[in-house]
Amino acid sequence: MSGPTLPGVSHRDLSDVELRALAFVDERELVRDLVDLIAVPSVSGSDAESDVQHLLAKQLRGLDLDVDLWQLDLPRLTADPGFPGWEAVRSESWGLVASSGPGEPELVLQGHVDVVPSGDLGQWRTDPFTATVEGRTVHGRGTCDMKAGVVANLAAARAVRAAGIELSRPYALQLVVGEEDGGLGAFATLDRGHRGRACIITEPTGGTITTANAGALTFELRVPGVATHGSTSYAGVSALEKFLPVHAALAALQERRNRDVHPLMAEYPVAYPLSIGRVACGDWASSVPDLLVAEGRYGVALGEDPAAARAALEEAVADAAAADPWLREHRPTVAWTGGQFASGAYAEDDRALYDLVAGAHADVTRGPRPRERGAPYGSDLRLYAGAGVPTLHYGPGDVRLAHGPEEAVSIDELVAVTESLVLALVRACL
Repeated sequence: MSGPTLPGVSHRDLSDVELRALAFVDERELVRDLVDLIAVPSVSGSDAESDVQHLLAKQLRGLDLDVDLWQLDLPRLTADPGFPGWEAVRSESWGLVASSGPGEPELVLQGHVDVVPSGDLGQWRTDPFTATVEGRTVHGRGTCDMKAGVVANLAAARAVRAAGIELSRPYALQLVVGEEDGGLGAFATLDRGHRGRACIITEPTGGTITTANAGALTFELRVPGVATHGSTSYAGVSALEKFLPVHAALAALQERRNRDVHPLMAEYPVAYPLSIGRVACGDWASSVPDLLVAEGRYGVALGEDPAAARAALEEAVADAAAADPWLREHRPTVAWTGGQFASGAYAEDDRALYDLVAGAHADVTRGPRPRERGAPYGSDLRLYAGAGVPTLHYGPGDVRLAHGPEEAVSIDELVAVTESLVLALVRACL
């Protein structure tokens, strides 16, 4: 809360009520809660993904909030034509919403509790699910994406409650599973009827505000070949070699789709990436492989119909096959599997939420308002925006550290975001 006021930057004087609420933001408590949450290895689709929801529900009940903890009807939800897809099939999942009172929330603080797998443990300096504090940084899987944001949401509500501030309009915390592989939790939360007049998703934004997300579609590509003994490879057809022209066509497709991008995405070297994340080929070292299966992630441009994006990739694969005598007669196939993220954007004609968050951040940091940008990854933003809820991202962490072995979050940034959320809650709901 301290620091010089920058020349030319106007800040709002904090009221006694706002100062009282901010006094209950406890840095040590924030770090402790984050360390405890990291210890629950809530990888998407694991049992711990459900465990963490019950743990958080207990904490929310301790804040005297109205808690809705329910088991998701997975058969019904996954059969819905609008279901956003998943990669980690679950037998059980739970939704969690906590409200300060009846009626539609004036403001929703949303966060996902699932994390991606740790990957190669040899790349980590410590156990990924045992958080370590080094200086002013907390390291561990989920610190950045996005358990720090979840902790900030809870801490903001706790500060308002501890300060004894009676808000005249309700707010809610919506904590969801399955964001990493499609958006199951957000889809189920909206399906249950939970909404809000505005929503802040505390995904890592590194001191900026994200008002638009590109989409991301998961696909599977199968390229056929003909097996034979490795010593007579000329008698077969290597599926690996036949994948190479298809891969080149996908690279060319990515280049074409990134020549002219939305201004909110202009800062990224590749705004709409197309990447192959997994390849399986062959089953014996001395045999020519007769099948290659590649799974990838395909960026959807802001405002682009996912059906049109799918058609463009399918056409690129078909054109590559048409140019190869073998593939012309033995066509590769494309299937759309796993998470299917459309793009999403905050309503351009309604800047109230953006101004609320930007003003709160500037008043807490005594610096300029955060700049606005888009993000090249899919998120729950598009589901809330699609349901008519103005939504943006603002949270602690640098997304470039997410999903990697150096995942970490700055304690200073965690505190600043929490304080900004406190001001946003008070200003929106008092």
